[in-house]
Amino acid sequence: MKKISLLLTGLFALGTCFAQVNEREKITELGKAYKSFCFRNAPPKNTVKDLELNTPPNLKQASSFVVQSLLVDNDLLKTVYLDLPEQPTLKYIYLIRAVFLNLASENPANTDKLLDSLSAANIPRNELVDTYYSMLFTAVGNKNQPFNFSKCDFKLKEYHLSNDTEKGIFFLRCMDFCGSTIWGYMNIVKPPNTKEAGAYLKRFPKINGLAYYQFDDFSFPDFDMTIIQNKGKQSYKEYYINKYYELLLSHLVCMNANGAKEKEKTDLLLGSILKDKNLYKYTKHKDTLESLFQVQN
Repeated sequence: MKKISLLLTGLFALGTCFAQVNEREKITELGKAYKSFCFRNAPPKNTVKDLELNTPPNLKQASSFVVQSLLVDNDLLKTVYLDLPEQPTLKYIYLIRAVFLNLASENPANTDKLLDSLSAANIPRNELVDTYYSMLFTAVGNKNQPFNFSKCDFKLKEYHLSNDTEKGIFFLRCMDFCGSTIWGYMNIVKPPNTKEAGAYLKRFPKINGLAYYQFDDFSFPDFDMTIIQNKGKQSYKEYYINKYYELLLSHLVCMNANGAKEKEKTDLLLGSILKDKNLYKYTKHKDTLESLFQVQN
């Protein structure tokens, strides 16, 4: 009986080992595919089929998300994907993205060793949530053209976001994506193309039934994480709230240039965090904001 027990134990351990290898292989395969097809080019149909085959059960949700992120006109704005997954799936998606970032680096590390290290690491939940919505909105931007969120109303209570921090991450990642084109119109084009930027702003989503700029729930605790590779840890609020202020200021400039009504400008000024002095410590535009309201007064 003892020999049989030892044999069964050995077979169980061997089965666990094979399961781990299969998971690792699929994570690596998905990371490589993401590297090849996460931008504008679409994967061949046979590549998509291969990615969907032989997926370990624990990886099915993560695999489905990554495959969607590769498809043109994907479904990532449907609730099934806007819903925040459970922690294990978030970790798998984090690992898949880590493989992509590693392979895209100048001197990539050994993939197996990287996955061993990260699998054993306790990755802060905020970083997992940020990775998920970063990949989601990046994929929408890369694959779903032209941009038009005008029919979207992101109701943050419906996406299993567990606290104000996670809701803030969702919002700031969404605005980072939406605001990137506005930044280009206002900073790269010379002179700034306020007409096109203004038209683009009209295609922004609603948040909780309100205009995007009315979201003001940024009282969640700040945290540090690596936002730009090779730049070390940065304050999340300083980086993303600063970018959000830039978007709001660009919106105001567009309103002034495009002849918006005074009521519309007042709604933006007083209905957004442009007036919130408690948040000015997170932006490089504190002087501009303070002078703006001195002029208004």
